[in-house]
Amino acid sequence: MRILVMFDLPVVTAGNRREYAKFRKYLVKNGYLMLQESIYCKLAQNATAADVLVDNLRKNKPESGLVQVLKITEKQYEKMEYIVGEFSSEVLDTDERLVVL
Repeated sequence: MRILVMFDLPVVTAGNRREYAKFRKYLVKNGYLMLQESIYCKLAQNATAADVLVDNLRKNKPESGLVQVLKITEKQYEKMEYIVGEFSSEVLDTDERLVVL
């Protein structure tokens, strides 16, 4: 499963900017990858793990603004279509695993 986090947070005051930076740092520190400026994504092994991730987001939510979470399957995520531009990432973010013994 994939967890998509979309947010629109106010950055008018210094306090707003601190909340924005704190929330964004939380996402990056916890393994979320930036798809677009305010859209982050994380791979979850199953629905139970996805629920835990969403609960953790609720615990670390900013005071104001809009934060939305969407849980989708890997098949749905793979169907994402690029209308303009192309995917480029240096991070391996698929569910494929490589084990070297």
